[in-house]
Amino acid sequence: MSTQIVSTDAGDARITWHRAKQPRLVLAVSHGAGGGIEARDLKALAGVLPAHGVTVALVEQPWRVAGRKVAPAPKTLDTGWRGIWPAVAEPGLPVISGGRSAGARVACRTATELGAHAVLALSFPLHPPGKPEKSRADELLGAGVPTLVVQGANDTFGRPDEFPEGDYELVEVPYGDHGLAVPKRAEITQEQALEAVTAAVVKWSGPLG
Repeated sequence: MSTQIVSTDAGDARITWHRAKQPRLVLAVSHGAGGGIEARDLKALAGVLPAHGVTVALVEQPWRVAGRKVAPAPKTLDTGWRGIWPAVAEPGLPVISGGRSAGARVACRTATELGAHAVLALSFPLHPPGKPEKSRADELLGAGVPTLVVQGANDTFGRPDEFPEGDYELVEVPYGDHGLAVPKRAEITQEQALEAVTAAVVKWSGPLG
């Protein structure tokens, strides 16, 4: 594991690299608006994917690096993501653009522009909680590259059955909420839920490179 500071037009971002010994792909993946790269699903992917030939670059947006509590506007998040892209593309491998929640929206909005090989959308916030009329489906549907959505069955930002038909794959995490946490009364453990996440990404990414 190694870290890298990258200057962007939105401030300094930080990349934490988890490198595969024989990499075939890079997964650049960022956090949401309410947390950082310590999110359970991001940590799980960084722990599992390198053994499958996928180097994982966990990206902290400039606002997190600066210690701010509140995420900036989507336009600023996109600016930060554009700024880190040369660093994640530098190894010369196909890059999967990924993120959880707000980070998933950024990945979808910028995928075609940046030449992303594919998009991984973890807990895509289809709409604000309780406001299904404020749909963000156009961002997901407009990604323009192979896309995998990993969504908790009980995500208040959009349950799997609320998602529209489209040219993407969707994997449901049983009992999972927006953070892909499962309640103690669930029929699966938290560890099993995260295994479902990593297994889905390993399977999906296999044919990509």
